[in-house]
Amino acid sequence: MTSTLERKDSPQANGDCGQPAGPEHFLRPEGTGVDLVVLESRANAKGVREEDALLENGSQSNESDDTSTERGPEPPSPLKETSFSIGLQVLFPFLLAGFGTVAAGMVLDIVQHWDVFKQVTEVFILVPALLGLKGNLEMTLASRLSTAANIGQMDSHKELWKMITGNMALIQVQATVVGFLASIAAVVFGWIPDGHFSLDHAVLLCASSVATAFIASLVLGMIMIGVIIGSKKMGINPDNVATPIAASLGDLITLALLSGISWGLYKELESRAYVNPLVCAFFLSLLPIWIIIARRNSATREVLYSGWEPVIIAMAISSVGGLILDRTVSDPNFAGMAVFTPVINGVGGNLVAVQASRISTYLHMSGEPGEGPGTAPRKCPSPCSTFCSSDVNSRSARVLFLLVVPGHLVFLYTIHSMQGGHTTLTLIFIVFYMTAALLQVLILLYIADWMVHWMWALGDLIGTGLLALSFHVLWLIGDRDSDVGD
Repeated sequence: MTSTLERKDSPQANGDCGQPAGPEHFLRPEGTGVDLVVLESRANAKGVREEDALLENGSQSNESDDTSTERGPEPPSPLKETSFSIGLQVLFPFLLAGFGTVAAGMVLDIVQHWDVFKQVTEVFILVPALLGLKGNLEMTLASRLSTAANIGQMDSHKELWKMITGNMALIQVQATVVGFLASIAAVVFGWIPDGHFSLDHAVLLCASSVATAFIASLVLGMIMIGVIIGSKKMGINPDNVATPIAASLGDLITLALLSGISWGLYKELESRAYVNPLVCAFFLSLLPIWIIIARRNSATREVLYSGWEPVIIAMAISSVGGLILDRTVSDPNFAGMAVFTPVINGVGGNLVAVQASRISTYLHMSGEPGEGPGTAPRKCPSPCSTFCSSDVNSRSARVLFLLVVPGHLVFLYTIHSMQGGHTTLTLIFIVFYMTAALLQVLILLYIADWMVHWMWALGDLIGTGLLALSFHVLWLIGDRDSDVGD
């Protein structure tokens, strides 16, 4: 009796270069009368590999939605996603997140005239770095927990509590350290051009940055956990909603905290200068507690040791974007840029964060890193494979890119209706703004396919740089109708 081997072709993920996976070969031991049918796992429309069990006596069972045949009860997850379903699930959180960035822009437009922002201009350098924590930490947390929820690692209460405590402690460690380093970068970037250093201002920046990063990460982390648990219970893919919802409040909460804390500490400089170092020392003294909790949790121990390089480099890149913002907004000719900076950076980052989260889940569903006999180092994909192929990641990239123009038009109209900023929306301004926004998202969607760690920071740098360039060009060509600088 001859054993039977059946094969089904599996769709290729981005960057697979069109190489079909070969079937597994099994040798049938002699003396047995059982036919084995091995069905190669297929990637579904979300990138989830559905595994069919070994069939005995030539009988074939129905396809299984399990991501692993060895796991317990299969988690409910949306399997067959079309472009329409992806867009429908992303649209509402995307608009909600966009209005959050609009609110953050309105806040920045107001607080840029406060004494603390005028006298300690290095606070502007902190803005992209601390807003970037939303992408570098909170959205990474959302992506990590969404992946864990989709592959069934949060099904039991014990697993859920383990993931929550470990990840919350981890982001508090990262937020405190990155907030401290961001203040050092702000001091250095502020000192190099002018050659002026103030110890009181340096301590103020440190206390404001550390306190803002700690409190914002704590609040947003708790919100993220609630969103992911709720979305799974409602049968919605957390990858599509968690990261945009994190962004909807992230910019507003972080910027409001930074403005309020820095203003309060600035007022204390004259009468009670000791308050600033005490605030900084208090939050730094909590670090050992969070480190111990994160080390005891197997889910976060590895990230605690190995996850620093991308976060710190991302903070440094965002600080360069902050330097551009500081030098541009400080010039009265370009004061109108403040209200648009959180919007263009936030919208681009929100869209691409969805793509990054989906790719992360896709890769985890495909197996642990390095698994599989045919695994080979992945090369950088071409732009065609990122945007024009038929796989699910390319499909979602096209959907997200198509949301850029209508989304920004809605947000620009909202800013105009609220009489925000110092710039009138003329046709030439909208053309320059949309060009910058499309270029930013196009670049981010491409690099999200292979350099996801620094995606958000590069988005801040690219968005701020392109927006500043647009304002400079508008000023040079004399677009006085847009009132740039008035």
